[in-house]
Amino acid sequence: MNINEYQLAAHGFADYTLPFVTEGEKPTRIDYCYPVMGLAEEAGEVSGKFAKAVRDNGGVISEERKTEIVKELGDVCWFVAEICTLQCKYGRSNAEKHRQTYIKKRTWSYKRGRR
Repeated sequence: MNINEYQLAAHGFADYTLPFVTEGEKPTRIDYCYPVMGLAEEAGEVSGKFAKAVRDNGGVISEERKTEIVKELGDVCWFVAEICTLQCKYGRSNAEKHRQTYIKKRTWSYKRGRR
């Protein structure tokens, strides 16, 4: 499954109120509140799993905790895919744009002696 296929499949599981604020029959704007807040929540859960590994286990991540982290990362991926879908953007083109930006930044850093 490629990133675009994942995005379309993930959107099929979107089960929340319509993402449009309407006036009569015409959508006036997309309400990103649920997916954006959900993304923040899930990202916080990922960082919390790592923080607890540091606090409780000297930074060693057990197999059980890895499983929990992977589950939360899956939730993060779902929310990112849903936000992209609401913006009518597809992951593959977004990923390629990000890759090009990263390459430019790395080139800029190397030219200045930063690594």
